[in-house]
Amino acid sequence: MSRRTGLAVLALGGALAAFVAYPPDRPSAAAQPGPQWADADDVDVELILAVDVSYSMDPDEQALQREGYVAALTSPEFLTALKAGIHARIAVTYFEWANANDQKILLPWRLIDGLPSAQAVAAEITRAPYRRAYRTSIAGALLFGARLFESSGHRGIRRVIDVSGDGTNNEGPLIVPTREAVVANGITVNGLPIMLKNPQPGSVDIEDLDIYYEDCVIGGPGAFVVPIKEREKFKDAVRTKLVLEVAGRVPPARIVPAAAQAPRISCTIGERMWQQRWGSGLDMR
Repeated sequence: MSRRTGLAVLALGGALAAFVAYPPDRPSAAAQPGPQWADADDVDVELILAVDVSYSMDPDEQALQREGYVAALTSPEFLTALKAGIHARIAVTYFEWANANDQKILLPWRLIDGLPSAQAVAAEITRAPYRRAYRTSIAGALLFGARLFESSGHRGIRRVIDVSGDGTNNEGPLIVPTREAVVANGITVNGLPIMLKNPQPGSVDIEDLDIYYEDCVIGGPGAFVVPIKEREKFKDAVRTKLVLEVAGRVPPARIVPAAAQAPRISCTIGERMWQQRWGSGLDMR
């Protein structure tokens, strides 16, 4: 990725000015209000679940998506992976996102160290009301998620943003330079592209969303994609993804080093499709 860094910085411009780079060490408790930082790594992973609630997500898809996470967090497989970790506990937060300025935390940082705490987290997510919003800014979600690590109150051996969604980035900062800025801080971005519907003529959806996520969205150590193409396998896919993230493993068949090659799909396809549908704009090829 180093070959692309210069271009990435130029492409982001002022859009990344708000992004705060992380220093090698966490700030001291005296320097920052809020949670007291541990002196050493105290959880296996700090995990952020970033969930798409843009209007392209049908209400039934939203419900299926949330139910998938709730079921996964209390599954025997997840709890077994949790207990197998060095610390046998993780820190997790869950937020919904749509456009570049629309991110809402449903679950503040919580510690999961066994079944009771996992059930409490699942219940908290379940109680939150559903909502939908305009546009799709994966880049905005990554920037928002990256900043959330500052307030986790824990130090993880790994830091992971788990992004799920059914569309491409079509608003806000460009996705590739944003991804590169985020992973440069030691963060891993994994993807859960939801591909339950065939793209309709005139829509801004694409057929190869899994390839888009592989080439344009994921990045960092061990980054991977788990696509969901069948409604019946949704919960299984979410559970598999969470288990892999907690265990620090990757599915070999899906490993694609982020930005290792020229993208198989344009990483600005979402922005171009939006402009073509709603009017002329910059040529973003």
